[in-house]
Amino acid sequence: MSPRARLVAYAVALLMLLALGFGAWGVWTIVQVRAADIPSPAQWRAQQARLAELEQRVATLSRSDQISREANQDLQNGLAERDEEIAGLRTDVAFYERFVGATAQRHGLTVHELRLQPQAGNAWHFTATLTQNVNRGAVSRGSLRLSVEGTRNGKLETLDWSALRQQAGAEGVAYSFKYFQQVEGDLFLPQGFQPVRVVARLDAAGGTGVERGFTWTEAAAPGGTGGA
Repeated sequence: MSPRARLVAYAVALLMLLALGFGAWGVWTIVQVRAADIPSPAQWRAQQARLAELEQRVATLSRSDQISREANQDLQNGLAERDEEIAGLRTDVAFYERFVGATAQRHGLTVHELRLQPQAGNAWHFTATLTQNVNRGAVSRGSLRLSVEGTRNGKLETLDWSALRQQAGAEGVAYSFKYFQQVEGDLFLPQGFQPVRVVARLDAAGGTGVERGFTWTEAAAPGGTGGA
């Protein structure tokens, strides 16, 4: 082998050794870095404990937020109920003042209000508010009967108390009061009957009867109705 060829071979061998050495140094460096990244058992346990603590804190904060929201909602609901109760009491006070107050106007026996609430099937529940303040201290007694005017099969029809109660000779709803009273009961409409107007009749004991009419639409609306 000529001196030049020998020199080239030495140079190639030297380059290969350098490449192998550089590669070995790189592998060693990566292994050392990765080994440094691996926590010790104590560090791992500390990290696990920290993770558990943070998870517990997040759960506690989430629960506290939920409790706060529920408490706030309960408070809002309570305030709404109190407002509704106060409004109802104010209405009651105004009603009482109208009939028993010192400046109340005198009114004879009448049906002040009639409310109708739908029930299952063709049944309706009625609540009638009866009032009088002419004879203060005197007790008004008697019975209430209803009749309903409407149409069926294109013809006008009136259902009397017995038909509404589905009982022949049905007795009226008894009442007895000094200033006002609410009486209630149920009535039943036949299939295909379209109610238009309901008439309330008070048969007073020892006195003349009193009638007052109400449109069905208004009586069945929330809050009841005055007379028609």
